[in-house]
Amino acid sequence: MILPWRKRRANKMNNKQLCDGLDVEVMIPTHFQCPISLDLMKDPVTLCTGITYDRESIERWIEAGNETCPVTKQVSKTFDLIPNHILRRFIQDWCVENRSHGVERIPTPRVPVSPYQVSEACSRIVDATQRGDGNKCGELVKKIKNWGKESERNKRCVVENGTGCSLSATFESFASVSLEKHMNLLREILSVLSWFFPLGEEGRSKLVSESSLHCIIWFLRNGDLSSRQNAILVLKELLYSDETHVISKTLLEIEEVVETLVHLIKEPISPTATKASLMAIYYLITSMVSNGKITSRFLEMGLVPVIVEIIVEAEKSVCEKALAVLDAICNTEKGKEEAYKNALIMPVLVKKILRVSNSATELSLSIFWKLCKNEIMKDEESAIIDAIQLGAFQKLLVILQVGCGETTKEKVTKLLKLLNVYKNRVDCVDSSMDFKYLKRPF
Repeated sequence: MILPWRKRRANKMNNKQLCDGLDVEVMIPTHFQCPISLDLMKDPVTLCTGITYDRESIERWIEAGNETCPVTKQVSKTFDLIPNHILRRFIQDWCVENRSHGVERIPTPRVPVSPYQVSEACSRIVDATQRGDGNKCGELVKKIKNWGKESERNKRCVVENGTGCSLSATFESFASVSLEKHMNLLREILSVLSWFFPLGEEGRSKLVSESSLHCIIWFLRNGDLSSRQNAILVLKELLYSDETHVISKTLLEIEEVVETLVHLIKEPISPTATKASLMAIYYLITSMVSNGKITSRFLEMGLVPVIVEIIVEAEKSVCEKALAVLDAICNTEKGKEEAYKNALIMPVLVKKILRVSNSATELSLSIFWKLCKNEIMKDEESAIIDAIQLGAFQKLLVILQVGCGETTKEKVTKLLKLLNVYKNRVDCVDSSMDFKYLKRPF
């Protein structure tokens, strides 16, 4: 195999004395190439069949469910990967010999963490927690965190060997003792816990306790940017699996929860945190225990204008989640009233139909229908006429033409009937709609 390496500058000599831009083709020895990827091996490992592969390539092969050696086709009872240190040193020496041609020396790989090492670390964390030794727990948590940072393989090994349950128990234990005293430890645990969802029932039971939830909310309000993001990711996942609504009940009793979540989307720290915050708000609003009370609290904090502003310019994923929150808000009469008060609501909804995704279109239609059929609003006629002038009627017709689900079709048909009553009252209908999303018949 021939691989071109660009000759790099060896020093800061005059450019005229350098062969700058010269392409030099260097032959990679065949026995240095991985039989799977045909690339230079960075971490050569040998199977029981005697064939050597690059670790990353053979691990992908095994994880795909293959039970044979890729080269010999022999069925293997064991896939123990034995590091080939001698071959790796030969590869590194070859890289050094060809460094003048731009070949970089491969670093000495770290030995992947084993399930035994992870289980041993978990046992030591449990023991240190029972003794109340926060310092020792902190050392072990950092060790686990560093394992995960080294490679995705290590992270999977950590996740699959009971670490989440141990860390959840440690988090609850020290959160109930003193948040201020063990703040650093609790922060580190939160940063690792974001890897582990969905957690097992035992691990969840520790994180949904009152002391754990109070600690998570504290980090949402007072933590640094990283801690706040980790806290909202953990809270979102807990609410997602909150089938018994225990978490929602507890959160409703914690002060400033609503204010904190609204602040996270009003002053975003990252797209990841914004999406997690929107989903947490959605789960709270749609919770069976809220009875509209939690929605009222969100409305008092000005959630509707914040959500509408997000929808205007947000990327696809954030837009869909924001629309889902707005749709949930409009399930209450007070929510629909607040939505009607916002001058941007109709323009935004009409604009997002057929513009973002099928999910965003369906959510926009759902909100549109809830607002249009709101009988208590005195300015219903004005709002519907505004929607027609913005091109809603044409877009609804297009949805029927391009095809949609039965539920959406029924909703669109009802909307068309409703809008048709007011259509003749509109002096000027916006017909400058973009039809590029329509499939051509040829």
